[in-house]
Amino acid sequence: MASGSTATQREPSENEIKLVIGASSAGTIFEWYDFFIYGTLAYILKDAFYDVDNETLGLLLVWSTFAVGFAFRPIGAILFGFLGDRLGRKYTFLVTVTLMGIATAGVGLIPTVATIGIAAPIIVILLRVLQGLALGGEYGGAAIYVAEHAPPEKRGFYTSFIQASVAGGFVLSIAVVLACRFLIPEDDFQAWGWRVPFLLSIILLGISLWMRLKLSESPVFQAMKEAGETADNPFVESFTYPGNKKRIFVALFGVTGVLTTIWYTAFFSGMSFLRGPMHVDDLTVELILFVSGIIAMTFYVLIGKWSDRVGRKKPIIIGALATLVLLFPAFWTLGSLANPGIAQAAERTPITVAGPECSTDPFADLFDREQTDCGKVLEVLTAAGVPYELYGGTELQLAAGGEQIAIDPAWFEDGAARRDGIRAALGEYGFDFSKQQPGFANILGIVAVLLGLGMLSALTYGSVAALLSEMFPAKIRYSSMSIPYHIGAGYLGGFLPLIAGVIVASTGNIYSGLWYTWVVVAFGVVVAWWGLPSGPPADFEDSGEAPPASPVTP
Repeated sequence: MASGSTATQREPSENEIKLVIGASSAGTIFEWYDFFIYGTLAYILKDAFYDVDNETLGLLLVWSTFAVGFAFRPIGAILFGFLGDRLGRKYTFLVTVTLMGIATAGVGLIPTVATIGIAAPIIVILLRVLQGLALGGEYGGAAIYVAEHAPPEKRGFYTSFIQASVAGGFVLSIAVVLACRFLIPEDDFQAWGWRVPFLLSIILLGISLWMRLKLSESPVFQAMKEAGETADNPFVESFTYPGNKKRIFVALFGVTGVLTTIWYTAFFSGMSFLRGPMHVDDLTVELILFVSGIIAMTFYVLIGKWSDRVGRKKPIIIGALATLVLLFPAFWTLGSLANPGIAQAAERTPITVAGPECSTDPFADLFDREQTDCGKVLEVLTAAGVPYELYGGTELQLAAGGEQIAIDPAWFEDGAARRDGIRAALGEYGFDFSKQQPGFANILGIVAVLLGLGMLSALTYGSVAALLSEMFPAKIRYSSMSIPYHIGAGYLGGFLPLIAGVIVASTGNIYSGLWYTWVVVAFGVVVAWWGLPSGPPADFEDSGEAPPASPVTP
């Protein structure tokens, strides 16, 4: 990649490039593993760190803490982007991976809320802040490092391994949890075994540091440094460089907003959907996601390589448009395959609720607000994945197929009693809330749907490291691409599980949270169509957007 430097840029050898790709990808896998293991174990952490009876609220609190890490990613992008553009790519992401490994191991050492009370979630939040700061600097460093070593005609292919590594971190988190499940009895895993995946990050940190210390600095940065052309203030120059504000806007909404909401919907929403309202056995869900994730990783590499021929814009536009068409049908199909019994029971015996003030307040318990009795009933039905029709009325009524269900006053004194009582009552009408084990054909269908979602993610994500590297000038590239990427990924994507969960809890429709993804992608595809360059890939200096480069001297 041209740098516009007045110094000669050394071309890396083939073996150097292989080491660069291998070490950067492995480090990225480990770092994203550290970040994702929290989400993978969310169903356990809600009981370990939060003392609430409300199952929905407990999960929302876990997703809130998950989102905290994402909220600090833009700050990490500014901080480490500055260091990466001033001091170098290599040493900056050595710092980020070290910070991430230490913070993740720390989560595994925190006593539970039963032991130290409210201090437990507070410490978790502080460690998630450190993880968010670290991740804000990691992706940009690894993506740029590989991009600046890659020949232009193979940049999409080489950087696609970084994109696949993000999915690889999620797959590794699933693999480690599966290994722990097979080695640790279930009761012990729930009690203390969940700490093992967090503590494992110390070993992964050692491996990552060992691999990355073998790397040399990016040739593009070396050339700029020798020529004295590094940025004085990369953050400021990211917003003052000619045309960069438009490029940052496009990168934020037309690229990152699209890819990150699709990614988290495919993987995290898919996982939560199967585990939660579909009641699929936890081990089965993890095996399904592991197999799907391993296969889907190859899609990112294929799309990255394809983008070297057709350009970066085409795959993103195709993936975004396909998502708008297929998102809801994909999850409807997922539901019908994972737990057809609930949908069939609801069709045979429609559930209706009537009463005054029939709306849910997901955070009522947290803020000491009084949830109405009707809201409490709706909350249980939503968490159980039961569709219902809502009607007005002067008194609370719950009916199945037109037949009134007796409401026990004890339901409104204890959350567990309410959940168990309503589920038992609906069980009399054919609703099965036990852990589900779909048949083999259904499991194959679920994997196929998840692979379809994985392909949508790959289309919008596989070429992005190359695209963002090409969009910005070399001397402020680390900052310029990291800032919009981590604002988009941090807020639009990182808050997706929480926002979608609140929408579902508020509406009572288990599919309504998908509207958040749909709206973000719809806006993003308009921005991408308008702002992304068409045609074959081009270096920033060759794209027609850059000021004339300084002459390169031998």
